[in-house]
Amino acid sequence: MSEKQNTIKKVAVLDDYAGIARKHFDNIPNIQVSYYDKTLNAAKEDDLRALIQRLQPYEIISSMRERTAFPPELLSSLPNLKLLLTTGMRNNSISLPSATDHKIIVTGTKGDRLPDSHYEDKNYEPPPPAEGPSSVIQHSWALLLSLCSKITEHHNLLQKEGGEEWQSGTIISLAGKTLGLIGLGKLGTQFGKIAVQSFGMKVIAWSQNLTEEKADEAAQSVGLPKGTFEVVGSKKILCKRADVVSLHMVLSERSRGIVGKEELEWMKKSAVLLNTSRGGLVDEDALIECLKKGGIAGFASDVFWEEPLRKESVWRRVGEWSQSQVLLSPHMAYVNEGTMNRWYEEQVENLGLWLNGEDVRNRLN
Repeated sequence: MSEKQNTIKKVAVLDDYAGIARKHFDNIPNIQVSYYDKTLNAAKEDDLRALIQRLQPYEIISSMRERTAFPPELLSSLPNLKLLLTTGMRNNSISLPSATDHKIIVTGTKGDRLPDSHYEDKNYEPPPPAEGPSSVIQHSWALLLSLCSKITEHHNLLQKEGGEEWQSGTIISLAGKTLGLIGLGKLGTQFGKIAVQSFGMKVIAWSQNLTEEKADEAAQSVGLPKGTFEVVGSKKILCKRADVVSLHMVLSERSRGIVGKEELEWMKKSAVLLNTSRGGLVDEDALIECLKKGGIAGFASDVFWEEPLRKESVWRRVGEWSQSQVLLSPHMAYVNEGTMNRWYEEQVENLGLWLNGEDVRNRLN
């Protein structure tokens, strides 16, 4: 037994909203686990102080995606922290240079395999096939189709007590329309494939470094012929031509606000905007202004500029002020039971490796 296993290690599990982590962590010997389901925002001074006080005792922290940020000012205030387990293989909310400076190991998870489990429940689902669409794509299409077909609006219409209303307005047909992809990585490609095969949509794409050669490679990677995805020469052309603009980019300083006031004004009044990537890709103030005047037909989003949304957020009462159709979900696209179980099991595996003094997997720093 290694020296690390001779003493009880304190573990904090953060932001497990669905209560999935417990069956993975609760039966591990030589650790004491505490669970914190309420997310604190490290960007706020009061929350940062509370986070520091909450997390100072722990040597190991399990975090879920970007729900809790770990900026330098937080990491530098956690002298006991040795191992930070996050999920996914990219987490821009963790300062990896600061973690390295403070000798904190940061690991990610791939979620692409069924790991060896230490608990008896084997009923969680296997990873999706590598060539198939992810739950993010499923959720993206669910949002778009629900928005265009006014599913939520009509469901609520039928549930009104004593109501007799029936059909309300018209829905948006996608067949033969133009989908504009801002970003043509793996997710954008999967999203575009469904648009072509299921709805006969024309797909145009743009990003700063996208070429037709790269677009052809993307199309062929999902079994579509060259030329299926047309690369347009500018973001302006894409916004003016597209009936649906869908964002599929990583948030960075270069991509932040890539859709702003100008882009929203370029879009057709009949067009809709879909964002299941990151809230910061869209200029929030410009979007609110656009929706207030009905500048576009609709907006659907799974992501926000601050998560979780504060109770006083304008997005919690969007129906009171938006003249455009709006459909929102609370960053649910990745939250399927199979993925969450695989992520937590990979975290537990890395915890075991670390406790045994062995090299961890999927180290990020």
